[in-house]
Amino acid sequence: MAKEQKKRGRKKAIETPAIMWDLFKQYAKETKDNPRIQYDYVGRNGDKVAKPLEVPLTMCGFELFVADNSTVDIIRIEQYFSNYEKRYTEFVGICRAIRAAIRKDQIEGGMVGQYNPSITQRLNSLHETTHTTVTEQPLFTDPEA
Repeated sequence: MAKEQKKRGRKKAIETPAIMWDLFKQYAKETKDNPRIQYDYVGRNGDKVAKPLEVPLTMCGFELFVADNSTVDIIRIEQYFSNYEKRYTEFVGICRAIRAAIRKDQIEGGMVGQYNPSITQRLNSLHETTHTTVTEQPLFTDPEA
């Protein structure tokens, strides 16, 4: 009769990729449901007008949300995303999907002018490359040549 082998190590704070995805969906909903407010002063009397601004999804925002809403501390959430010591292999796909969803929100928001495009470019390592070739031209041509 084969003996049952005990699992080594401690239980994961986020037990399954589905729970991680649920945490991400909660973070995204809470973030989008709670815009930042920008105040402008308009008109002849300088009336104060509140303008809601959509908040972009960010990796650090998600990490803080998870730390506040689960038993995972901020250091350990990074271990899920880096697959620390190959302990979180079953989370690789969901972590990739979360990063992609955050990147999509940032890029699309930057493209439509909802978020600052230059910050969006930097956060997502997007840049335009131009190549310049300089050829030397003589100032005067030698008539004897």
